[in-house]
Amino acid sequence: MKKLLLASILPTLLMTSAFTPTVNAADYIVDYKGAHASVNFKIKHLGYSWLMGRFDKFSGSFSYDAADLSTAKIEMLVDTTSLNTNHGERDKHVRSDDFLDVDKFGSAKFVSTSITDNGQNKLAINGTLTLHGVSKDIIIDAIKIGEGKDPWGGYRVGFSGTTKIGLVDFGIPDTLGPASSHVELELHIEGIRK
Repeated sequence: MKKLLLASILPTLLMTSAFTPTVNAADYIVDYKGAHASVNFKIKHLGYSWLMGRFDKFSGSFSYDAADLSTAKIEMLVDTTSLNTNHGERDKHVRSDDFLDVDKFGSAKFVSTSITDNGQNKLAINGTLTLHGVSKDIIIDAIKIGEGKDPWGGYRVGFSGTTKIGLVDFGIPDTLGPASSHVELELHIEGIRK
């Protein structure tokens, strides 16, 4: 079984979709293969600086109709073993049972439960994030970047989103001090209509 990794969470956090087909909503696949999507995170290192990273492997799908967000659904699967902070020894440590314990929890998943239109292309995406074997409800603050036809005869729509999660809320040891207790997730998603 292929392990997959999305965002907040953190980023978060993070943030896309697979949905039950609906009459009006179009179904999209996140363009991971074309590198038009990313699941990024940042956390303070001891309160002195930001440690930046990403998950290199993830997949997702979503259903979206701009005229009726009640039909929208999102599902994202992230491969936690693909964590990358551009530092091999640190990545090995963060993947260990000191933090993510990827041998036991090799993936994280986000599934939306509702999406609210906040106007001016801003969305609140409510859903459940499962990380480190713990499922918690989170909210992703998202914005629609744009949509339209692509040069190859397809149709695309893109979103960005952010959220913030507490390590201890997901059973991840909080050993770096109070300034490093939360991770900020940043998601950039471009979907190709099926």
